[in-house]
Amino acid sequence: MKLSVNGADVFVATGGRDFDKSLPAVVFIHGAGFDHSTWALHTRWFAHHGFAVLAPDLPGHGRSAGPSLGSIAEMADWTAALLDAAGSAKAHLIGHSMGSLISLETAARHPDKVSALSLIGTAATMTVGPDLLKAAEANSQDANDMVSIWGLGFNAELGGSLAPGLWMHGGAQAVLKACEPGVLFKDLSACNSYTNALQAAAGVKVPTTLILGERDMMTPAKAGKALAAAIPHAKTVVVPGAGHMIMAERPDELLAALRN
Repeated sequence: MKLSVNGADVFVATGGRDFDKSLPAVVFIHGAGFDHSTWALHTRWFAHHGFAVLAPDLPGHGRSAGPSLGSIAEMADWTAALLDAAGSAKAHLIGHSMGSLISLETAARHPDKVSALSLIGTAATMTVGPDLLKAAEANSQDANDMVSIWGLGFNAELGGSLAPGLWMHGGAQAVLKACEPGVLFKDLSACNSYTNALQAAAGVKVPTTLILGERDMMTPAKAGKALAAAIPHAKTVVVPGAGHMIMAERPDELLAALRN
């Protein structure tokens, strides 16, 4: 569906059912350079099991109008505005990578709008290497290659998709290539410069689960566990063998962790 958020058109996937604001809301927030399509399985399950689903393309991503936003704080305020536009008082926020930082910061800045947090492939500090930042700034294919190879890991190159006929690496590349020039660089720069995670974590007062990939090369599980230690009563789930892109690599295990 389409919504107007802060005066701009936004595309929001709803999991195959009309959004019903009378149901408990779940918002899925994608990572740097990606869009709503990363949540295809998970949005559909929640939408068909009693939840109202919002999986937006962030500004400047996918089918949403730009410009893209330049900081995690701006994206958090935008998420709160998205809920207002949809008519939802509060929601369970599910975020991957950059989306996990957005979710955490939204809980810090707008605590009345957040009922629970699920932080996937996350860490308090998401430092981005200078080579990746330089390639992204130049809109080079090298940036897409680094994100997809590091994010998906070894099995993705060997036909490791659980869906017959699909290629995880090729799918990730297609979404990244569809980004407008400068979008991936702004996303990565926002992650690189975000320093408020531990302070935000200490103030979380809602049920929180961190879902980490055992073999994540971008946000190692060790770093995710350190963030979990800063969140009161947080639960941690480590998905065996998974890299950073748990949604594609281990979709069923991720769904089980989200359901629980």
